[in-house]
Amino acid sequence: MNLLMPKLFTPTPLRPEVKGPVAVVDIGSNSVRLVAYDGLTRAPTPIFNEKALCGLGNGVAKTGELSPASVAKALAALRRYRTLIKIMDVQQVYAFATAAARDATNGPAFVAEASAAVGAPVSLLSGRREAELSALGVISGFHEPDGIVADLGGGSLELIEIKGTKIGKGVTLPLGGLSLMDASNQSLRNAAKIAQEQLEAAKLLTRLRGRTLYAVGGTWRALAKLHMRQRNYLLSIMHGYNIPAREAADFGGLVERVNAEALVAVEAVTPARRPLLAYGAIVLDEIIRKAMPKQVTISASGVREGLLYEQLSSAEQRLDPLIFSAQMFNDAYSRSPRHAEDLRHWTDGFMDSLRLEESPEDKRLRHAACLLADVNWRAHPDYRSEQSLNIVVNGAFTGIDHPGRCFLALTMSYRYLGLDADVNPQIRAHLSPRLLDRARLLAGAMRIAYVISAGIADVLPRTPLLAAKGKLVLTLPPDLADLVSERLSNRLKQLTKLVGREPAIQIGANAKAGNGTAESA
Repeated sequence: MNLLMPKLFTPTPLRPEVKGPVAVVDIGSNSVRLVAYDGLTRAPTPIFNEKALCGLGNGVAKTGELSPASVAKALAALRRYRTLIKIMDVQQVYAFATAAARDATNGPAFVAEASAAVGAPVSLLSGRREAELSALGVISGFHEPDGIVADLGGGSLELIEIKGTKIGKGVTLPLGGLSLMDASNQSLRNAAKIAQEQLEAAKLLTRLRGRTLYAVGGTWRALAKLHMRQRNYLLSIMHGYNIPAREAADFGGLVERVNAEALVAVEAVTPARRPLLAYGAIVLDEIIRKAMPKQVTISASGVREGLLYEQLSSAEQRLDPLIFSAQMFNDAYSRSPRHAEDLRHWTDGFMDSLRLEESPEDKRLRHAACLLADVNWRAHPDYRSEQSLNIVVNGAFTGIDHPGRCFLALTMSYRYLGLDADVNPQIRAHLSPRLLDRARLLAGAMRIAYVISAGIADVLPRTPLLAAKGKLVLTLPPDLADLVSERLSNRLKQLTKLVGREPAIQIGANAKAGNGTAESA
């Protein structure tokens, strides 16, 4: 399946019409979940998320049937979800069932009952279809992913290769946590042998060496959460959390050896999921040993998000999810949303004139920072930096890794606190010296932009900030000459220290931004 490659930020991003909330009902082997989203968009935001741990997959490997108790729990949850869907006025419901219902002899009968209970048709996904949707979910949530998606559920493990927006053929293996627990008679040693045998036949894994393993599924998210807590990691966002492969294997070995209740910070994992941690760790460890990936990256986007992404038009799929989300924040919260467009073009001209090397990813992050620069203007001035940092670090953005989040957070902090501020050292630790310098550089330009525009559109296009002949020149048209002040001069001087230029403010009759050269006075 070939999808279109997403483009970088365009001057006027396409905004698909939001027709109201949509919901996905995911009937998995361990949990039955309802997630409602704000609309069918390139970067849908969950507005309601609830799961019921029903254990549909318990015993299926031994008996071949869904147990009556698990079915009763699942149907009760689905009836509750039907009422919630009506309360939220959801416009479209997508419902599906996965491995447990697929493998059980009474699965089709259960699917019929489930459809009646939730009030929407429930699709029974094949293993291949589940793998494809997992791949689409990762594609929807990452910028130019490259590697293999591994979606670990309660009943099965789906593996499928992705590169950019292209996906390969997927395979399904009976290595879900509940299935592996049953098949091994709850023996971790037997579980390891089963995992080795099953993964040995998965030739797809030979293509993973040196690439990224995208880990999807609640058990692996729980393992990542434990890993985060043990590291005292600053960020709490799961999506994009990255672990070097060797470290992930070592941590998996620890979880296999130690009783789950003895693990540090195990309270972060729900009691119902703790028995599955060791089985998830076994599968992860065996994949790493066999395939030797470079890293393991946690994806919060999986089958549900892939299903929604598949509904979009090709034009909508091409949108950059980070830029789309940042644009939505800008439209909703900035005092003058069009000012962010001005700021983007204004910083384009500024960066071009400096002739600094800027990769496509650098430019993408800079554009996102411009869109988010004013989303917290309603906060008290003393707390705008702190609120900006929280919005960026903890916001529901996709298409960005954790260093990217930290770049945006630092840019916002320097923008409010000043270029010499001692901003959060834990966030700084996530950035290379080069990106740290770029955050200060962009923040310095923003500090000038806001004192000459007051955050209002149509000013920056008339006031270019450009490097020329050893100087950094801010040009103001005659009608804005009175904007010159000690505050403006000081901010310009601060910025010139970072670029090794002399500051200059000149008054020009035809000032225009973005041409890469300073206008003559």
